[in-house]
Amino acid sequence: MVPAPNVRLTDAEQAMLDGGSGTGVAMAMRLVARLADAMGARALRPVTGAHIDSCLYHGRSGIDFVDRLVDGGARVAVPTTLNVSSLDLLHPDLYRGDDETRRSARALMDGYVALGCQPTWTCAPYQREVRPGLGEHVAWAESNAIVFANSVLGARTHRYGDFIDIAAAITGRVPDAGLHRDEHRRATLVVDVSGLSPALLATDAAYPVIGFVIGRLSGSAVPAIVGLPADTNEDHLKALGAAAASSGSVAMFHAVGITPEAPDLATACGGEVPSDRVVVTAAQCREARDALTTAAGGRLSTVSLGTPHYSLREIERLVQVLGERRVDDAIDLYVSTGREVLAEAAARGWAGRLEAAGVTFVVDTCTYITPIVRDVTGVAMTDSAKWAYYAPANIGVEVVFASLRECVDSAVSGTIVRDDGLWSDA
Repeated sequence: MVPAPNVRLTDAEQAMLDGGSGTGVAMAMRLVARLADAMGARALRPVTGAHIDSCLYHGRSGIDFVDRLVDGGARVAVPTTLNVSSLDLLHPDLYRGDDETRRSARALMDGYVALGCQPTWTCAPYQREVRPGLGEHVAWAESNAIVFANSVLGARTHRYGDFIDIAAAITGRVPDAGLHRDEHRRATLVVDVSGLSPALLATDAAYPVIGFVIGRLSGSAVPAIVGLPADTNEDHLKALGAAAASSGSVAMFHAVGITPEAPDLATACGGEVPSDRVVVTAAQCREARDALTTAAGGRLSTVSLGTPHYSLREIERLVQVLGERRVDDAIDLYVSTGREVLAEAAARGWAGRLEAAGVTFVVDTCTYITPIVRDVTGVAMTDSAKWAYYAPANIGVEVVFASLRECVDSAVSGTIVRDDGLWSDA
């Protein structure tokens, strides 16, 4: 393939394209160069790392693709982490699918490890000790990871989907376009949440709901959010971004006064603040909370926490909320997290304490994409807008979205417990 004239390759990049580093690298460079042409990029840009979503099994084509890369001698050129897969390798008995899919999913996982990727198997690579910094260019896939990297870390990545993600990791290059460039990182929409009550903004449930509303309002635009509390933490921003990326196509937001590229509104907007301002109302938040609930009553069977994967701080919070209580025997309470986070939680005694109380930890995958939930005929509760948004279609379960405390109280009592006082000002 000869790239379009507008895409200028360096000598090293042209050598990769011409097969000087093997057929696998050449195939990867063809993909990157064609994407650059499609995006109108004039050149490629080096990246310092990558995060891969292609390792989630969707069918035979994924295995065929990774096999061609491996057989062609390809290896990742930059440190590369792996997103969730279709299996929990530490708890294999949790898998309730067929053996053929299990074998295929494992083959796909092994293929990406053979390319030199790190077997992290988490959708929250930003919770690892080593993560990209402000202004650092990376090639990340997985919607919540993309929005967190751009927004909260101030790193730079465009939305890289399956196959493009690993091609970028192998070549160490991405198109010099999209969110890698200053002009595309400026906010074009102002979203004002300052009218929401301090009581609501003090709850964990507020942030996924706000994100869900913002995603619907923003589409693929970059919003600047004004009015979030100064003590808004990374877990709040994670939940907000994941929800916005699910209900919309948000790949970046600015939280004014909080995120690194938004010390003030003018800076977030590149000096030109849009005249239009969308105000998020209490009624919209209440409506969004209700939209994330598909169940109209019914028997509770499942509580699922951790989408995106729970952080260490969230696991600590779960320990605090559960206290000395235990999960009702009729309820499955799943907590999805990264294996590195689980290891630290175990070292601190939290994992063992929760497991003794009836909690089941899930790593390497997530319960809304892999057949793990034991009983999908009953109602499932979750504190994740992303889980609530995708689980009904993915695994056929009816969902109730709620706060962490509501989820835990429900798991303990064995019945759905909701505190509408939480939304009394909404």
